[in-house]
Amino acid sequence: MRTRINSRERLRLVAGAFLGVLLTGLLCHPMSGSAPGQLPWLFAPLGASAVLVFALPAGPMSQPWAVVGGNTLSALVGIAGVHGMHLLASPELAAALAVATAIALMLALRCLHPPGGATALMVVLGGIRDPMFALQPVMLNSVLLVASGILYNNLTHRAYPHLPPAPGPGAGTAPDRLLDADLDAVLARYNQVLDVSRGDLKALLAETRLRAYDRKLAEVRCGDIMSRDLVTVEFGTPLQEAWALLRERRIKALPVVDRTFRIAGIITVADFMRAAELDVYEGFDEKLRKLIRNTRTTHSSKPEVVGQIMTRNVRVAGMQRHLVELLPLFASTGHHHIPIIGEGERLVGMITQSDLVAALGRAADPAA
Repeated sequence: MRTRINSRERLRLVAGAFLGVLLTGLLCHPMSGSAPGQLPWLFAPLGASAVLVFALPAGPMSQPWAVVGGNTLSALVGIAGVHGMHLLASPELAAALAVATAIALMLALRCLHPPGGATALMVVLGGIRDPMFALQPVMLNSVLLVASGILYNNLTHRAYPHLPPAPGPGAGTAPDRLLDADLDAVLARYNQVLDVSRGDLKALLAETRLRAYDRKLAEVRCGDIMSRDLVTVEFGTPLQEAWALLRERRIKALPVVDRTFRIAGIITVADFMRAAELDVYEGFDEKLRKLIRNTRTTHSSKPEVVGQIMTRNVRVAGMQRHLVELLPLFASTGHHHIPIIGEGERLVGMITQSDLVAALGRAADPAA
C-alpha cells in the first residue's frame, strides 16, 4: 500500500475521520439512552471504516454499499452466531465461524469491507443477542459515516462514491483492447482481492505508460534519428538533374549546399510546382517539362538552375537539439523536412516526417 502522501493530504484525511466519527457520535448518542443494558451509540469497528472512507475513498471496499452492507450483514451474522453458540463446543469456534461466514457473505453480495470481520467478532465476543444492534448502532452509524464521507470528500475534491474513470481518447482502439486483454490476463493470474477497481488500475497503467513514453521521447535528440544518407545539390545544379534526383530517390526535398557543405537553401517539389505555375492543372505535364528542359541558347527567360527557384529561408536544427522541440514545426508550420547541422554549421543529416513517425513508434515500444 502506498502511504507516501504530502502533509496537505495527511491533514485532509485525518480531519475527515475526526469530523465523520464526531458527527456520527453526536447524532447517535441521543438515540441510545443511558439506562443500564442499553445498546452503545457507536460500535468500535466504525473507526476502521472511517480510515477506509476518508483515507481510501477510491477503494472498492470503501464505497457506500461496502460500508453499510458489510457492517450490517456482519453484525447480523455475529448475532446469529451468539444465538447458536450453545450448539458449538467453544466460544473460539463460534467467533471464528462468525468471521468466516461474514467474509463469505460479503464476497457473495459484493460488499467486502474489512471492518465487517471485526464487527462479527465483536458481536460474538460481546454476546450481543439483540437483532436491533444491527440497525442501531451498526447500520445507522454506517449510514451517517458514509453521508459524512460523501459531503467531506467531495468538498475536498475527492470523488465519493468513486466513479470509474472516463474513457480516454484512445478508448476502443486496438491498443486499448490489447491493454484490456493484458490487464484481464494478469488479474486472472494474480487471483487475489485488490482494493482498487479495474478501471482505476487500467487508468494508472495507461498513465504510467504515457509518462514512460514522454520520458523516452524527451531524451531523443535530432542526431539520434536523422537520416545520414544525404542527397544534396548545389546552387548551379541544373533543374533537370535535381528533378531526376527527386524522382529516382523518391524524396520530396533536396538540401542546397555551398562548397563548404553549409546550407544555402532547400529545393522541394513545391518549389518546382510554383516555378512552373502548376497551381492551374491545365497543361500540367507540358509546363513541368518546359521548366526542367535545358535551354540551349546563351540567354534564357526561365529558371535554369536550382538556385533560381530554391527556398532560401531554411529552418535548421542542431544535432544535440531535442526532438520534441521540432514537433511544433512539423505539426503546425507545414515543415516536412528539417536539415540538421553539426560542427561549423555544416549539413550532417536530415529529419523528415517519416523519421519523426519512426521515432515516435520506437518511443511507444516498451521493448525499445
